[in-house]
Amino acid sequence: MSNIIEITDFMAPELDVYARLTENQLINRHEPEKGLFIAESPKVIERALDAGYKPVSLLLERKHIEGEAKEILNRCKDIPVYTAEFDVLTQLTGFQLTRGALCAMRRPTLPSVEEVCKGARRIAVLENVMNPTNIGAIFRSAAALNMDAVLLTPACSNPLYRRAIRVSMGTVFQIPWTFLSAPDDDTSHSFVRRLQNLGFKTAAMALCDDSVSIDNPRLQKEDKLAIIMGTEGDGLAHNTIADCDYTVRIPMSHGVDSLNVAAASAVAFWQLGKR
Repeated sequence: MSNIIEITDFMAPELDVYARLTENQLINRHEPEKGLFIAESPKVIERALDAGYKPVSLLLERKHIEGEAKEILNRCKDIPVYTAEFDVLTQLTGFQLTRGALCAMRRPTLPSVEEVCKGARRIAVLENVMNPTNIGAIFRSAAALNMDAVLLTPACSNPLYRRAIRVSMGTVFQIPWTFLSAPDDDTSHSFVRRLQNLGFKTAAMALCDDSVSIDNPRLQKEDKLAIIMGTEGDGLAHNTIADCDYTVRIPMSHGVDSLNVAAASAVAFWQLGKR
């Protein structure tokens, strides 16, 4: 059985990871091998464990020790398990826990773009999507609707932020992903050509005069397709659009000109991810 520890001191340093460290502190860019993230709720924690992520400690509502988290405890022997009643945990963390369970886990070493794309036919590429809620929703759609991988530019929100993980329902652990490294030349959008060099046709989701409809048969016939989506408001950079093989739009009615990027991703993945 794991080491069950009743919380008696809110300021205990071992609880900092749950109560006081910011997302940026958890990433620990100076010592990335020590970076952590927080998975919330039994289902999400189980998905992380299934994917091979390493737990460091657990924070549980007491009733879950013999309840929803029992199987997790069986899989996480010999790590500290901090516990208290629900109201105490809410006071400690400053918010109500989803299903009364948090798990601190090690951040993995991210794979290369080439490793993530190996064998992939459909990938989602996110440019400067900075809202963690949108990131989580996009990952959930990507996993459900036949995307083989997700790539993110360096300015995107980290998929292992707590809110992104929670919104994704743990699908960030189920679909391969990595960051596109910052370019080493003066061409800020060289990632498009990098994908083309890997054999992908690139489709920029944008409203332009030369956009093709998302149901255009040519898109469906492409063997390898990268679906590139931009941030709220500004959308994709002009240079990114210019570098892509296709510019693609979602037909709309009632005078609506655009969708939230998370909603648009679900439509795009559904149509373009058909096998």
